[in-house]
Amino acid sequence: MIVRFAGFGGQGIVVSSYIIGKSAVLDGKKAIQNQAYGSESRGGECRGDVVIANEEIYELEPTNYDVLVAMTQPAYEAFVPLLKPGGTLILDSDLVVTDKKLEPKKIKKHAIPATDIAFKKFGRKIVANMIILGYMNTLLSPVSESALEKAISESVPKGTEKMNLEAMREGIRLAREGKG
Repeated sequence: MIVRFAGFGGQGIVVSSYIIGKSAVLDGKKAIQNQAYGSESRGGECRGDVVIANEEIYELEPTNYDVLVAMTQPAYEAFVPLLKPGGTLILDSDLVVTDKKLEPKKIKKHAIPATDIAFKKFGRKIVANMIILGYMNTLLSPVSESALEKAISESVPKGTEKMNLEAMREGIRLAREGKG
């Protein structure tokens, strides 16, 4: 599975890709992760790519993706054309408006208001990425829930573990209830 997380710096894009890759390794799978930032660390464009496989990985810079997580309009517009036909698009409906002309055929599209939920439920927009991680993992099952929890606990700033895990569980709940 090849996943691209894309948005602006400060949204937890790179940490999301790192966490899902670390979760895969905890599950005994192979994973590679890479990232790219715009010129600004916050507010500039950024992306994080993860390749998860059971066998050796030879493609270090994927050109097409099975999954695109788009957390901003510019990220959606730039990367949705690179989504494989039949792939999965997960987007933050607070920040992205879709355009069928840009999308490959027969993709599965899921939109949740992650930023709004993060602000209203947790008082912090920054955990929108954790909501989306829980949501994506429940829909697609690239890693076990226990590995995801462990990777989050080990990867987020000390003192924020509980809030990040609760946000991830909110994403799980939304996916199980068929929201999006």
